[in-house]
Amino acid sequence: MQKPEPIIKPEQIFSVSDASALLKTVVETAFPVIRIRGELSGITRATSGHIYMSIKDSGAVINAIIWRSTPVPFKLEEGMEVIVSGKFTTYPARSNYQLIVNDIEMAGVGAILKMLEERKRKLAAEGLFEESRKKPLPKLPQTIGVVTSPTGAAFQDIQNRLRERFPVRVLLYPATVQGETAAAEVAAGIEYFNKMQNVDVIIVARGGGALEDLLPFSEEIVVRAAAASKIPLISGVGHEPDWMLIDFAADVRAPTPTGAAEMVVPTKLSLIQDLDNQGHRLDTVFATRLVGVRQKIESISIKSPKQMVMEWGQRLDDAGRTLSLIISNKMTIARQKIDIIANMPNILTNKMSMLNQAVSHLDKMLNSLSYKNVLRRGYAIVRDENNKIISNSGAGRPATIEFNDGIMKL
Repeated sequence: MQKPEPIIKPEQIFSVSDASALLKTVVETAFPVIRIRGELSGITRATSGHIYMSIKDSGAVINAIIWRSTPVPFKLEEGMEVIVSGKFTTYPARSNYQLIVNDIEMAGVGAILKMLEERKRKLAAEGLFEESRKKPLPKLPQTIGVVTSPTGAAFQDIQNRLRERFPVRVLLYPATVQGETAAAEVAAGIEYFNKMQNVDVIIVARGGGALEDLLPFSEEIVVRAAAASKIPLISGVGHEPDWMLIDFAADVRAPTPTGAAEMVVPTKLSLIQDLDNQGHRLDTVFATRLVGVRQKIESISIKSPKQMVMEWGQRLDDAGRTLSLIISNKMTIARQKIDIIANMPNILTNKMSMLNQAVSHLDKMLNSLSYKNVLRRGYAIVRDENNKIISNSGAGRPATIEFNDGIMKL
């Protein structure tokens, strides 16, 4: 880097505050934006919400501040490698310089973790990690398919543990578990067993390693193959702390390849114990049922033919009495209906008399309201040639006059 030219004269004298202010101006002017890569340390969140920390490498440490209003897209942790963007400034009260961070992103392992987190969210949104997709493991598989390196320790560990617990047939699909072709080979192994349908359960395995070495098991092609598997699949990749994306898509996640072998088959001793327990339960159930049957047999009492005939006779007597009561009730109801029918003529006669009286009354009312009664008192009705009543002298020429005893035409 080129050495900058001095900006002050040697004979010039400054106060402490002026010198600090000048230094602050020079630093902020010279470094308006700078990007720095390093590891985080001393992370502290103040009650104000600001984050104070240091960024370091093997040779130096720089204090840094993230103001409360600056968004941080991930959780900051000790030792995390990041790339920060910001500007340098000074803090005159302590005579030190510091970096005001405007943006922060993961670098190295941090960048990988960020990428994996984004990929995880994407695949989870597609439903590949749903619990409803998980399939139960078979109780006692006859054949186990293993997708791993034939020369790796993982395959040997699985075989050894299976021989110790309960020997079963093992089919190996050889696949590299590290490097550019690893993901495609692992996915091809899963698809092969599903196509052939020659195993009861699949184990995808690999021993531990650095995060970069385990990345093939987080590739989309592997995760999608695991999620699409119709055969139950166990992920036994890495060690207990290691989590790859295949773990979320698999039906079961094992902490290690050896753990996968332990999950897939029981031990001989546990099987013998299960058989003994089942036999004991069967003995108990059989003995209980045998006692119950014996009690039922002992409770059976055989009756004599005479007693049975007498009991049936009693039942017939009861049925006869019940039938007599039913017939008597039916006869009573029928007799009541006949009495009602016999009284029908009297009822009809009363109804007709009442109707005649009503008609006579209506006839008298009609006669009392008839205009004929008015004509009998000497009045007449004058109508025109259209047979309309003439009620005044200027309404038209009279054509007829109706009297009480007849009509006279004019």
